[in-house]
Amino acid sequence: MHGGLSEPGPTRPDLTPVRGIFQAASTAMVVLAALALFVSACATGGTGTRDEGPAHAVAEGGVSPSALPSALASPRLDRKDAVALLRSDPKVSEAIKRDLEPCGTDQYPVDLFYGDLTGGSADDVVVNVVTCADLVGVGSYVYRERDGSYQNVFQTEEPPVYAEIDRGDLVVTKQVYEKGDAVSDPSGENVITYRWARGKFAAVYRTHSDYGNVVGTDPTPVPDH
Repeated sequence: MHGGLSEPGPTRPDLTPVRGIFQAASTAMVVLAALALFVSACATGGTGTRDEGPAHAVAEGGVSPSALPSALASPRLDRKDAVALLRSDPKVSEAIKRDLEPCGTDQYPVDLFYGDLTGGSADDVVVNVVTCADLVGVGSYVYRERDGSYQNVFQTEEPPVYAEIDRGDLVVTKQVYEKGDAVSDPSGENVITYRWARGKFAAVYRTHSDYGNVVGTDPTPVPDH
């Protein structure tokens, strides 16, 4: 995705080059298995609060909001509510919707974060959809609550992908595979930081890290357009 902010000089986020579940495939399995195997808990990540659960591309220039009628409006969605919201969203692909079956008894393959991303009156919710078999992220979405409805204001369905909230920014991590890489052994990762501006998310920083390198690449600001 390409995008940028009109105001000069965004503050560089203090991101480590290798984040969370995407440090390596083995680390991804360990972290997601610990944090996403449907254990109800809360943790802080920057400004986000997490409610844990067990393709395609990000639209260029951000995703414009599309209001979804919602009987689910509540201070916090549980995983079952989040699945119902995804199923009702026409922007979510049919392939993702087919993956929204329980992995066990009422254990849906979604992972939720809450936090202020868009400056609204209620916390935004980040929903990650993962596979039941290997906990690979296959889709990430941001919903904004407004007037009792949830709006899809961001999505990416390019696996492996995972989104988090870091100090008010949306941080999306994508593993990178080169030719011949096994699924369990990606070559590196791209980390893209998005910031809400003018009614949509715009990319403000990009970082690429090779797993074979000891030192990662510093965040690079995305040029204004």
